Amino acid sequence: MADLWTPTAPGVLKLPSGRLVRGRGLRHPLPTDGPAPTYGVYLLGSRPPEVPWDSTWLPWPDFRLPADHAEASRVLRDAWSRTLTERVELACEGGRGRTGTALACLAVLDGVPPGEAVAYVREHYDRRAVETPWQRRYVRRFV
Repeated sequence: MADLWTPTAPGVLKLPSGRLVRGRGLRHPLPTDGPAPTYGVYLLGSRPPEVPWDSTWLPWPDFRLPADHAEASRVLRDAWSRTLTERVELACEGGRGRTGTALACLAVLDGVPPGEAVAYVREHYDRRAVETPWQRRYVRRFV
């Protein structure tokens, strides 16, 4: 099993089960203190830059919702599964709206009730995560 994230490292969200996932804004430099991800999900309107680890691009325009809801569900479920044994990173440009929404969806998969997942992510990741009303609604309806 790979070394996982340090729970106190910047951007790391500890889910109720104890699984760890890192959220990040791509406009900020890659943290140099600690290991690199082993898997990344990049939530962007256009193709992300190449990274030296396994990654997936989930087309997701800024301030909006994923272009393909079924694909988003598949990718996020896969990311949640990988958090058990891999260092998973979710990232968009700023690290708040799309990243916060995706992290809240992972929290739902981890057992947080959908109506409480945004508050959970805001408390444990970033108080400004999940930026729009439709992103909040997306999390409440995520199953």
